[in-house]
Amino acid sequence: MMETNVWDRRETNDQVISGNVYNLVIGLVLCWGFFVNYLMVQNIPADAAMTYGYWPFLIGFFASCMLGTYLFNSSDNPWVSFLGYNFVVFPFGLIINMAVSRYHPSIVQEAVLTTGAVTAVMMVFGTMFPAFFQKIAGALGVALISVIIIQIIAMVFFGTHPGILDWAIVLIFCGYIGFDWSRANQIPKTYDNAVDSAASLYMDIINLFLAILRILGRSRE
Repeated sequence: MMETNVWDRRETNDQVISGNVYNLVIGLVLCWGFFVNYLMVQNIPADAAMTYGYWPFLIGFFASCMLGTYLFNSSDNPWVSFLGYNFVVFPFGLIINMAVSRYHPSIVQEAVLTTGAVTAVMMVFGTMFPAFFQKIAGALGVALISVIIIQIIAMVFFGTHPGILDWAIVLIFCGYIGFDWSRANQIPKTYDNAVDSAASLYMDIINLFLAILRILGRSRE
C-alpha cells in the first residue's frame, strides 16, 4: 500500500506501538546506518568511489539517494522503507569514507562525539519546542538552498570552500534535527514511521557531522 508523504500521515491502519518502542526503533535504525558507514570506512579504500570518475559518482550518489528517499517516504511497509534507507546509507558512506580519510583519527573521533552531543541537545529542544521548529522549517529550507548555491559558485569560480559556510551548515542541520525530531513525534507511532523518521534524521546527522569535521580539521591546520 502506498500513501502520501510520511509527514502528512495523521491516521493509520498499521499497528501502533508505544512511544518507548517507537524511539527504540528509530535509535536502532540510526545505529544500523552508522554501523554500515563504519564498516565501509574500515574496509573500502577512500578513493574507491572515484574509480569511474567524478560525474559518474555524483550521478550515482543522487540517483541512489533519490530512489531511497522515494521508497521510505512513499511506502507504509517498514521493510520497503528500510530498503530505501539503505539506498541512502550506502552513498553517504562513500562520502564519509572520503571525508574522514583526510583527517587524523583523533579529529574524526572528536567530530563524532561533538555530533552526538549536539544531536542529543537538538532532540531535547525538538521535544520541548515543537512549535518553534515548525515555524522555522521554511527558513531552514531557504537557508540550505542558499548555502548550496553559494558552495557551487565558490567551488566552480574560485576553487575553494569558505569556512563560514560550514558554520552555516551546522546551524541549518541543528535546526533540521530539531524539526525532524519534532515532526517524528507528531505522526502515528508505527514501525514504518519510525524507520522513515530515522532515515530523515540520519541525513541531518551525517551532514552535521561532515560540517563539524571540516571545522575541526581546519582549526587544527
